[in-house]
Amino acid sequence: MTTPDSDSALAEQLLRLTRRVHRIQKHHLERSGLGVTPAQARLLRTLAHCDAPPRMADLAERLEVVPRAVTTLVDALEAGGKVRRMPDPANRRVIRIELTEDGHKALRRLRGARMSAAEEILDPLTDLEREVLSGLLDALVGGAPDGTPTHPHGHGHGRGEGGGPGPGRNC
Repeated sequence: MTTPDSDSALAEQLLRLTRRVHRIQKHHLERSGLGVTPAQARLLRTLAHCDAPPRMADLAERLEVVPRAVTTLVDALEAGGKVRRMPDPANRRVIRIELTEDGHKALRRLRGARMSAAEEILDPLTDLEREVLSGLLDALVGGAPDGTPTHPHGHGHGRGEGGGPGPGRNC
């Protein structure tokens, strides 16, 4: 049975782990030499999961930020040649954002940086501990990788409901 003290200690451990993950990912991102911030990397990953180039408002909603923040991110990524703005063929007043070839190359390097960070974080764990952690994280995230709830009572939130674009999502 958990107590408020044990729940508080567990919450603190989770917050410390989250900060450590962010710090290590930022370090690996900086070492990648791409000149991309963590927020820009997140926008690139979100674009990669969209079925079609999204509108700025769609990106803001997916990233859970104000539209102005997306404009700033897109401006920087566009200046670096990783994304481009393009008019919507159905409504030329609407601007859509798409990855460029350089953006796709950057994503491949970013994936490598993320994998290196994950390996560093998980290095102290045995295979069994990793398997247990994976099950625990699935329970906390609330869904399997394909978006199906894994919580025994069906209370989970599948992938694509806040954590990131799910398969087949058009942002």
